[in-house]
Amino acid sequence: MAAIDNTLPPTFNRLAWSNLAAQSAEQIALAAAPIVAVLLLGVGEGQTGLLQTALTLPFILFAIPAGMLADRISRRWLMTSAEALRAAALAAILALIWLNLLTLPLLALSGFIAVCGTVAYSVAAPALVPSLVSPKLLPAANARIELARTVAFASGPALGGVLVGWVGAAPAFGFAAALSVVAVVLLSGIYEPARAPAPRRHPLQEIKEGAAFVLHHALLRPVFITQFIFNTASFLLLAVFVPYAVRRLGLSATGVGATLAMYGVGMVVGALSATRVMRRLPFGTVIALGPVIGFIAAVVLALTTFVPSPVLAGFGFFLLGAGPILWVISTTTLRQSVTPPSLLGRVSAINIMSYGARPVGSALGAIVGGFYGAEACLYLAVAIFGAQALVILMSPAVSLAQQPEMVGEPAKALRAC
Repeated sequence: MAAIDNTLPPTFNRLAWSNLAAQSAEQIALAAAPIVAVLLLGVGEGQTGLLQTALTLPFILFAIPAGMLADRISRRWLMTSAEALRAAALAAILALIWLNLLTLPLLALSGFIAVCGTVAYSVAAPALVPSLVSPKLLPAANARIELARTVAFASGPALGGVLVGWVGAAPAFGFAAALSVVAVVLLSGIYEPARAPAPRRHPLQEIKEGAAFVLHHALLRPVFITQFIFNTASFLLLAVFVPYAVRRLGLSATGVGATLAMYGVGMVVGALSATRVMRRLPFGTVIALGPVIGFIAAVVLALTTFVPSPVLAGFGFFLLGAGPILWVISTTTLRQSVTPPSLLGRVSAINIMSYGARPVGSALGAIVGGFYGAEACLYLAVAIFGAQALVILMSPAVSLAQQPEMVGEPAKALRAC
């Protein structure tokens, strides 16, 4: 893997380091916000729930507009502006704390603006990567990007909590803002090849074009459906696991945290091994691995209803982290390979829209868990994970022997330009 990483061009390496700084800033701020709301502002559970809603809404509201912008203007410029917006929003929180003016509405508003920057960055980054590396290096490049995200995901929340606890709320947001500034500086040094100017059309027509491409594509449609079902099932599990672990497995707060931490460990291990796995296995087999391992993870977690072992539960979460990372890297590579460059931003945005299944899974956990208990949720999760594995196993994507050839622009699109 190291040999492949060394062949990645310097301009991509700047993007990779920028991604690590940006993702770390996001995770630290997301962890610090509810802690500050509780400890500094004294809010309760209902109000923190509203805060979390404000911090997740941009993914639903602005993913598609961000995708359209990523297909119309410079993706590097969009990412740089988005990261600068996040830095400004985090700096505003820092200033409000110092001036003793912070309120829950202002925290929610500033957090909402910061996450808008996150959405634009997350949509544009996968669309930018193919213009920075050769097609054969896409798996290695996506693995590097995903490794940064997993490291930030695994360590960011803990670091945010430690910073708030040890040095206070203001330095925590100041550190996150500084990381965003670092990301801006790194992005500003990236060379992005020029693209043909996109024709100006009605936004609804552009959205329709992106959605139609995904939903009518024989390879991308089952990938999107699988991802939507997976997000539903995984958040169903997460919604009920903590009370289940305390009641059924007898875990303390520390034990629950250690068990859930295995999810992050699995993500890091999966990201580190992804390039090697993708070199040794057929491309379609790697795509199938994520959903199948997700199903196995759900079965392992359901087995704890018969064998209440924390070790078994930890192994289940490890699998739940490791397998889907292979899925993210392989399907991102697939999406970049089969999508015309002028559509990559919108197709990336539609992929992010599958995150809308997460509140569906959480609500399902609340309803089923409330009426039938957490055990029923674990069994239901097995069925849903089984469904997403079947969807992808029955698709033509799993029969791909190798990464598809990169597509260019359709003849009509070239004439339109």
